[in-house]
Amino acid sequence: MNGPDAGRAGSGRAGTGLTGTGPTGTDLTGTGLTGAGLVVRDVTVRAVVVPFRRPLATRVGHFAQWPLLLIDVTTGQGITGRSYLAPYLASAAAGLRTVLHELGEGLRGQPAAPGQIFTGARGWFALAGYQGLALAAVAGLDIALWDALAQAAGLPLARLLGGTLEPVPAYNSNGLGLIAPAAVADEALELLAEGGFTALKVRVGRDRAADDLEAVRRVRAAVGDDITLVADYNQGLTLGDALERCRALDAEGLTWIEEPLRYDDLEGHARIARDITTPVMLGENFYGPRAMHDAIRAQACDLVMPDLMRIGGVTGWLQAAAVADVAGLPMSSHLYPEVSGHLMRVTPTRQWLEWQDWADPVLARPFQVRNGTLLVPDVPGNGLEWDEDAVAHYRSSN
Repeated sequence: MNGPDAGRAGSGRAGTGLTGTGPTGTDLTGTGLTGAGLVVRDVTVRAVVVPFRRPLATRVGHFAQWPLLLIDVTTGQGITGRSYLAPYLASAAAGLRTVLHELGEGLRGQPAAPGQIFTGARGWFALAGYQGLALAAVAGLDIALWDALAQAAGLPLARLLGGTLEPVPAYNSNGLGLIAPAAVADEALELLAEGGFTALKVRVGRDRAADDLEAVRRVRAAVGDDITLVADYNQGLTLGDALERCRALDAEGLTWIEEPLRYDDLEGHARIARDITTPVMLGENFYGPRAMHDAIRAQACDLVMPDLMRIGGVTGWLQAAAVADVAGLPMSSHLYPEVSGHLMRVTPTRQWLEWQDWADPVLARPFQVRNGTLLVPDVPGNGLEWDEDAVAHYRSSN
């Protein structure tokens, strides 16, 4: 293996990336792979804003609704690959939509070959930077292209990639935001009952450390010792505060403590990981597999959980899973449970799938959770299909 994010930005030669000065009208595939005979006809992107069933307060913001970009890659063979991206903010969605439009223009008439397109897009974005919205756009197209290939093969994505459709263990992340400690016990029991869950996420980062400790203890008292609990600081602390707060939580039986510091403070996270016995989790802000490799090399985390949008879609995930496997680190998922469920089935060190139902309002067939596990549907592709009436209802002008 040549390392994560193999395939450096090239100069336009065959196999190295794009030619020309931008994506529009250029050959994004670099080489002539045929993508199982599929040829991209068009790429459409629609913005929707869907409500949360349970508004969520975190250290970085309060969320009552969720902006989504629904991506459809149609092919000349009549197959449509689908994906969605959730860039958190409406302003970010608007910028991401522009990048997706530019890349989509360049895909028209090209083979649906996601691996080559992933590498080719990296080559072009070397001029503008290959993180943030640029990598997110590549990820959205990559997911949709893999969906089209799996449909063409008549296989669920997990099977196309060599895996099975066994249920995927999941924890419920649909609540337990920064609410009053007195309210967390009832909400924890509601979350467990929603799908027979045996694992929950608790958000921490209240103004007073004592309130976080009280919230975690109230949840534990309500759910019992057999339930897996994880805690997420959402990058909300300084190093000194993080050391104090993480030490206070160290005896509470948490399976991990997530992102106490700004995501790119690898040195600080390494300090915390050395200081406490509870595993430190990073990953939702890894921009590409190389970022995961850098964090592991810095000993900044004990566990990893890539985000499908930021890691680079299916192609980026597969590369990241290989990195985690070589390092021997358990790997969980962040958001995007529908597609992540397929990918967890081919992740050698898979641990937990993060479950949210936030895209359900626009899905024709929402995925099901039973006995605390995600059921991966036995249908060709990744299983995403839009409820067009709902899409029209929640359509956004951004």
